[in-house]
Amino acid sequence: MKTLYNSRLTALAMTVSLALAAVTVMSVHADAVPNGMGAAVARTTALGQGDAFAGVLPHTLPMHIVVALKLRNSDQLNSLIAAHQTLTPAQFSALHAPTQLQAQAVATYLTQLGFTNVVIAPNRLLVSADGTADSAQAAFQTSFARVQTHDGRAAFANTSDAHMPPSLQDGVLTVMGLQNVHLAHGFAVRAQPKASAAASEMGYDPVDFPSIYNGTGLPTAAGVTIGIIAVGEQSQTLADLNTFTDANNLARVTTQIVATGATAPNADLGEFDLDSQDIVGMSGGQVGKLIFYTDPDFSFASLVANFNTAVTANVAKIINVSIGGCELDAQADGAAAAGDEIFQVAVAQGQTFSISAGDAGANECTGEGTGAEWPASSPYVVSVGGSTLTATTTTWGNEVVWNWGGGGTFFATGGSPSAFEPMPSWQTGFDPAATRGVADIAMDADPDTGAIIVIDGSYAQWGGTSLASPLFVGFWARVIAGRGTAVGFAAPWLYQLPATDFHDITVGNNSGYQAKVGYDFPTGRGTLIMSNAYSDIDSGSPPPPPPIVPVANFSATSSGLIAKFTDSSTESGGTITAHAWTFGDGGTSKLADPSHAYLKAAIYTVKETVTDNHGAAAIKTASVTIK
Repeated sequence: MKTLYNSRLTALAMTVSLALAAVTVMSVHADAVPNGMGAAVARTTALGQGDAFAGVLPHTLPMHIVVALKLRNSDQLNSLIAAHQTLTPAQFSALHAPTQLQAQAVATYLTQLGFTNVVIAPNRLLVSADGTADSAQAAFQTSFARVQTHDGRAAFANTSDAHMPPSLQDGVLTVMGLQNVHLAHGFAVRAQPKASAAASEMGYDPVDFPSIYNGTGLPTAAGVTIGIIAVGEQSQTLADLNTFTDANNLARVTTQIVATGATAPNADLGEFDLDSQDIVGMSGGQVGKLIFYTDPDFSFASLVANFNTAVTANVAKIINVSIGGCELDAQADGAAAAGDEIFQVAVAQGQTFSISAGDAGANECTGEGTGAEWPASSPYVVSVGGSTLTATTTTWGNEVVWNWGGGGTFFATGGSPSAFEPMPSWQTGFDPAATRGVADIAMDADPDTGAIIVIDGSYAQWGGTSLASPLFVGFWARVIAGRGTAVGFAAPWLYQLPATDFHDITVGNNSGYQAKVGYDFPTGRGTLIMSNAYSDIDSGSPPPPPPIVPVANFSATSSGLIAKFTDSSTESGGTITAHAWTFGDGGTSKLADPSHAYLKAAIYTVKETVTDNHGAAAIKTASVTIK
């Protein structure tokens, strides 16, 4: 059931943090902290409706933190992505990864503050470590409190902004793991028993979907390695997959488990059974290998680290993610910024992450209004919405927007414009908003017309956008099988294809946005007609570079706490029409050359986003020192 989060109680969190300041965990590492901390690298955690502070956090409480470092030369990396060019991991490391010195400086700092198991990721984008509330408070100059969540969990949250020393500020993007109030979750939904069902409401064996979506005759995904982002131990998932393939007279699939972090029980068996069995079915019954990239829990920090494991390996060129959460929570946690960097690297390496758009309708964040799900709202992934499918076992009939409204429960396909993620260039001309639009495409998601799969040895019918994304993954794996890995990132292709390659869904809504002719938020461009789409991709070359994009740039001067920003962005193929600034302390502006008054001296990360008259956007970030 959809839980309502009516508000982000930032003001309450700030007020309570002041009241708790005298009783929060006291650090024994204060003497190791440099004098003067830099700008905030993580914000105070705001509580949702039903969450409540529950007292002092024990200073010995274990914490696993993940520090994300900044990409180097990010503007050049974005230009390469826009031109549909790719990099090898060695090229990325040399040109865009944080330096070894930057990563080692963070690792050394954490070690000095009492953290253990300090690990630098192979691509140096993340530094992870184990510590306690005591060491985290000292390292990041923040405070913590216990929280009782709306769903009954005992959790913790930072009650003040987190900071890093000025000497590390230029290299550090954010720190994650300082809260576990807001978590990601899966998007698998089980079909509900009914006294009677309409004739059009039936489930499908995963091996039926290729015929329904007109994929008969396409190459199978034999020889293609596919990744699945998963949580917890997967032995039962593998046993169920074997039962599924045996029952359908398919060869058993070669599988591999790659764990990021500790091993934990599988808390969502239906989720990963749905992912794996539908990927195999949609892939034509043959897959080269399924790699389950697992992490121990649904925290944003663990999820981002797991993404990075798949990207660092660079083995699977198509990766399924049927997990996500409110994009505002991911933004506040730092996961959105860190994850977007990792997804950028994936695109530059020719990898595609396919993400479920969510099952909470137009607003993943609250029970009213609209708000996107993350990571589906990242501009560096494919986001997949959901439909209600009418078909025989072999022939497509009709599709409408999936929406299970009413009756005391609410499930519907996600789909809405992002609150903060910029519109990718390939979505220009389709997305009616000024930001990233979710979804890109759709596939079957209604549990009443969903997949009949094996769960814990027995058959059950499941759906959700956790079905829709694996169906796209199976299709794209077959594209890779026929085209080779040079096909690269899928999203630009999906917007280059003609309308005849899609079933355009024009009926229904997701309790926020209506389906219509052409692109819409609930279903994107529609559902795939596989043979048509494959033919148009297979007979062409990679998508041409989009129109010339602007180059963002600015300079800054300061006098006391007042900073003056001067835009110097350029656009050779059009006119810059909009500016959006974030000043690193929560302040924003839409002026071309703004001034901003800071409250204290520190180093702040300032970001300017410029948009041209074609809708193309570019971003410039820089550190600004206020003395």
